[in-house]
Amino acid sequence: MIINPEQLLDEVIKRNASDLHLVHRYPPSLRMNKQLVQLTLYSPLSPEEILNFFNVFTTKEQQELFNLNKEIDFGITYKGYRFRANAYTERDIIAMSLRLIPKNIFNLDELQLPKTLGELAYLKQGFVLVTGQTSQGKSTTLASIINEINKNRPVHIITVEDPIEFIYDQGQAIVSQREVKKDTLSFHKALKSVLREDPDVIVIGEMRDYETISIALTLAETGHLVFSTLHTNSSTQTVDRIIDVFPEEQQPQVRTQLANVLKTIVCQKLLPTTNGESLIPALEILFNNSAISSLIREGKTFQIDNVLHTSAEEKMIIFEQYLKDLLSRGLITKDTALRYAIRPKLMEELIK
Repeated sequence: MIINPEQLLDEVIKRNASDLHLVHRYPPSLRMNKQLVQLTLYSPLSPEEILNFFNVFTTKEQQELFNLNKEIDFGITYKGYRFRANAYTERDIIAMSLRLIPKNIFNLDELQLPKTLGELAYLKQGFVLVTGQTSQGKSTTLASIINEINKNRPVHIITVEDPIEFIYDQGQAIVSQREVKKDTLSFHKALKSVLREDPDVIVIGEMRDYETISIALTLAETGHLVFSTLHTNSSTQTVDRIIDVFPEEQQPQVRTQLANVLKTIVCQKLLPTTNGESLIPALEILFNNSAISSLIREGKTFQIDNVLHTSAEEKMIIFEQYLKDLLSRGLITKDTALRYAIRPKLMEELIK
């Protein structure tokens, strides 16, 4: 079967796949419940078919940027759905990966997330991070929290995204969504001017570099509520990643900054459920307190795990305890808990 761009997007939507991959030599492939499935009804893709798909959903300017840079992030709107897309070259041939963004922004209950995350929507200032590897639901969780603010607080929310993913309906808030390469040249250029736009809440789609992280910390210091994401697996790794991106001579100052502004770190993974038919989030949640602040300032981040493990009364939870709770409720298997644990020895102890 010859590839039809719109028909392929219909297939993604119909099957509720998370991703679509278009790579020369292979049929179109979908990711469903973390498994990659090749659509063998289609013939292996030719470079011309992939290029045509790209050209159908992009502007001349985007096509020129792709030809110049050999890769580009962009968004697609199709039948009311949003797709986050990336075109790249492999062996000098165009390839594409597309992520389906859920049409609706789900609330925390619908996402099977703890109610404590809802409290983040009512913070007045500080730094909140949602972390995890690619395809672990970070954007979906963050959108749920931001939508809670949108619906219930009369504030100005400014997002800087690459590309824009979820579209927020009108609520009590005003939401200004800026897309990198469309509405601004880069994350750090947008963030340098954001204070002149009178924001209350600032959402940074992803902290990719030193400049973006530096400005994010400063924005949180100036009394704003700042949300962002990082590709890290645990609370300790997240703190270390932020500090390590700075030159060594700046790190003592950055540790003090972060200790002062950090509010919460939420680390998330999506796990297969016991029946294997769906995915469920597992979290590590850190709320900053005097003990955590002291450890960050003193460079003793290796002790953060101990605080997490012993601070359940402050609504914190270490990832392995969350896994144990899911296991106790019959939502995941023992094998899944052991396979996804960040700290395998702790997981084994908790299961015993």
